[in-house]
Amino acid sequence: MNMETQKQDVRESAIDALRGGVGEGDSSGLHHHLFNEDYFIVGTYKATQWLGEDAFEAIGRIKDYEVDNFGKVTTDFSDPEKVANMLAYILGEEILQDSVTLRERDGFLDLKDLKTIAEELEDA
Repeated sequence: MNMETQKQDVRESAIDALRGGVGEGDSSGLHHHLFNEDYFIVGTYKATQWLGEDAFEAIGRIKDYEVDNFGKVTTDFSDPEKVANMLAYILGEEILQDSVTLRERDGFLDLKDLKTIAEELEDA
């Protein structure tokens, strides 16, 4: 895997979830609903395979993100599942920035909005 492949996996997961109605409600909570309510990857082996040779790049990105946003690192880097899921969380934040609808919407997202966001992510 490489970081672009990982980002595409996260993008596809988000698109599937949006099409399934995940995230209906307050627009400010969409990222949380998509990337923080359930695990992106379950299992050490699967996480290790997904991270592949980019594991150290992923750790660096997570470290930078957490220090910038929380002032300290909290992810357990000895646990591949935690690393993979935190990377998915960060990539998910970047992916959602591709949605014009989400950037312009301040308030309630209905199923039509979610479908539009999914289409925007597909086209990005």
